Amino acid sequence: MRRHRWLRRVLIGIGSVLVLLAWYVMAMAAFGSRQVALPELTGTYQVGRTSFEWVDSGRTDPLDPHHGPRRLSVWLWYPAPRDAQGPHPAYAPGLWSKLAFGAPVGWFETDLGKIRVRSIDGAAVAGGPFPVVVLEPGMGFAAPQYSALAESIASHGYVVAGLTPTYSANLTVLGGQTVTSNTQGNPPDAGGHTGESQVTGDRLATEWATDARFVAGQVLALGQTGQFAGKIEPKVAYLGHSFGGASSLEACRVDTHCAGAVDIDGTQFGKVVDAGLAKPFMIVGAEDSCTTGTCGPKATDQGGERDTATKLLKASTGPHWQVVVAGTHHLNFTDYGLYFLGPPLRGLIGLGSINGRHALTIENDYVTTFLDHAVRNTPPTTIDTLRTKYPNTTLTPPR
Repeated sequence: MRRHRWLRRVLIGIGSVLVLLAWYVMAMAAFGSRQVALPELTGTYQVGRTSFEWVDSGRTDPLDPHHGPRRLSVWLWYPAPRDAQGPHPAYAPGLWSKLAFGAPVGWFETDLGKIRVRSIDGAAVAGGPFPVVVLEPGMGFAAPQYSALAESIASHGYVVAGLTPTYSANLTVLGGQTVTSNTQGNPPDAGGHTGESQVTGDRLATEWATDARFVAGQVLALGQTGQFAGKIEPKVAYLGHSFGGASSLEACRVDTHCAGAVDIDGTQFGKVVDAGLAKPFMIVGAEDSCTTGTCGPKATDQGGERDTATKLLKASTGPHWQVVVAGTHHLNFTDYGLYFLGPPLRGLIGLGSINGRHALTIENDYVTTFLDHAVRNTPPTTIDTLRTKYPNTTLTPPR
């Protein structure tokens, strides 16, 4: 009899756990199916969006196992008239929807089909001309995952070209097919500064910088014909997150037409570390990183980030600003700060305690204000005023 009672209690306990688990999964699915809107545009323009697939026919892709030419998917966000109207494109259309986590992890994430963008599909271009900003994602990421930042910058009068680095991104779409990463393009040792990892990081930063310069040239060529004719100004800035930030600094170093660059929480690689940068640049760091040359309050400098950044800053002759945003972790500078992410996924993703939308507001404001200074020659004091506007940021101005 006792044995039966014991067995009954065990079965009741197992049943209760299963019921709670089922309830939790259903609750996560319900939260994940809620619509999420990207932040409202802060500039004076509406934003249009289109996309291209470009082939660098004169360059053999060193990351392609078939040694074909380098192919890149590029999304373009651009200023449109303020009264422009039309359909909003999907946040991640077609095969791009595979950027979402698969089941069961995807049960704890916002459905990408429920994310509402602010841009208008194929809108007319506003009267220009407008300077170009090339946007590079972090390692493994794709341009669409920075839509909030890209839309914000474009609304301030910039043509933003977001490229997705083929074979380094976890997923890109080319020729109607998905292309995933490989160990050449996304190696496990690309994030450190010892031995082979340094060589690997420098090699990839050079390739990504070449991508960025190629894309800049393609966008400038758009200004000669079609809907962008006469609408693109021959001024270029480079912007990137994580490894894309390092590559943006390197691209600016080798491009004589570069007006400035922004590295968002990216450990620096490439020749720019030793040579420095003669153009204006900004490094934005999270509170748990040392990418600005000063370690945040929650940082553990295991990869030599601080020494690398210090070397870059000492070698640079261009004015540079370093910003640390309290409460942020590495992925707060991506659209992940807007997604619903249920526990335990949220804790694993790499987001800080800061409100996700507020983190993006700070990022957008610092980046756009810097670009206005570097490209349009607004006074540098406009950057300095942001530390008063955002007291949870630490700004180190040029010395």
